[in-house]
Amino acid sequence: MKYIFLPIIFILFALSSCSKNKTEVVVLNNEQGMRLMVNGEDFIINGMNWDYFPVGTNFSYSLWQQSDAFIKKALETEMTLLKELGINTIRVYEGIQPKWITYIYEKYGIYTMLNHSFGRYGVSINGNWKPETDYTNVDTQKSLLAEVVQMTKTYKNTQGLLLFLLGNENNYGLFWAGSETEDFPEEETEKKKIGEIRGRAMYKLMNEAAIQMKKVDAAHPIAICNGDLLFIDIIAEECKDVDIYGTNMYRGKSFLDAFDIVKKKLNMPILFTEFGSDAFNAINNKEDQKMQAFYLVENWKEIYKNVAGLGKAENAIGGFTFQFSDGWWKYGQTINLDVHDNDASWATKAYDYDYQENHNNMNEEWFGICAKGPTNNEGLYTLYPRAAYYALKEAHQLNPYAKGMTTSLVLEYFNKIKLNDALIKATNNEVVLD
Repeated sequence: MKYIFLPIIFILFALSSCSKNKTEVVVLNNEQGMRLMVNGEDFIINGMNWDYFPVGTNFSYSLWQQSDAFIKKALETEMTLLKELGINTIRVYEGIQPKWITYIYEKYGIYTMLNHSFGRYGVSINGNWKPETDYTNVDTQKSLLAEVVQMTKTYKNTQGLLLFLLGNENNYGLFWAGSETEDFPEEETEKKKIGEIRGRAMYKLMNEAAIQMKKVDAAHPIAICNGDLLFIDIIAEECKDVDIYGTNMYRGKSFLDAFDIVKKKLNMPILFTEFGSDAFNAINNKEDQKMQAFYLVENWKEIYKNVAGLGKAENAIGGFTFQFSDGWWKYGQTINLDVHDNDASWATKAYDYDYQENHNNMNEEWFGICAKGPTNNEGLYTLYPRAAYYALKEAHQLNPYAKGMTTSLVLEYFNKIKLNDALIKATNNEVVLD
């Protein structure tokens, strides 16, 4: 009898251990609102767009191709700062190996949303690279579906994985010839034409990707990343199997009606996959940390006010601040990689602190809530937190799902965040160039 009983005990123990290690992630949508549940608990995504690009490098650089020792050193600095900030999830593109997702989670308690670009910057078809993606092409469709299914198989059992994300404002890519941010066309007729000719096929393919991915892994929700609300009516028709509407949205201090429109048209939770402000004032032509902190605090206040249970739209599940550190390669992308460029590449009135008519005011290389120092002889760099870092550190201490929470309490809490205090904390963090 003992020879039978002991193996059974071992099997039960093993199953129990696996159960404890498995993260259960569920999108819940009921009369109390829409929310993300992790292991049965309400989970607000206090997220960050995170990458690792030393000064002098660009998109061709990969942290994950470096030695394990180097990666651990880099992560020690970055993840420690993120954890202290109150970040619980990072947005990372495919290329990170599963072991590092688990390492980041187990050592720092930070989840990963894994992002497949889904043809945003081109697609490989039968080994040939196509810089522009035609979503109506059958070979393109087969290639992208094969890629995301393989990704799902590779990462499905990865401890620390929270969500899958498809794309990066791919609807904008239907207009732009390259990956660099540009002003967006204003002609509505032209927009609708592009949406029907090129966009509908893309969204239909994204939905098919979600279906195929769920056949492999039903444990991790799938989000898409759209640019603002453009083509939302097509999305409503074509993306019925997607779990979360992710959006890159730059509307200044307020997302305005975004929560309500997404709720009405999609009946999906809204996740802000990118939002934020640069820290460079285009009028004064100098760094403006307080301006950046102001916009970010206002944005997070709106997200928290619109979570389930507080009586407003009740469909916000969090967001990913853009971004953790400055990208010195963003303007030009392949030139002047060791220059912190001050040129603004696009304009929006929504950021009225430094907007002037007929002038660009959004500085792509200055979106970091941490400034970036030069690379040392090991290939590592130092980060210098800006005022926005300290303001958000305070913001993320609030749990919008706490018992007794109300929109009034959210407002009261955020109104107590003093941007001048955050600015004072950042004054000792000026970048040392030598």
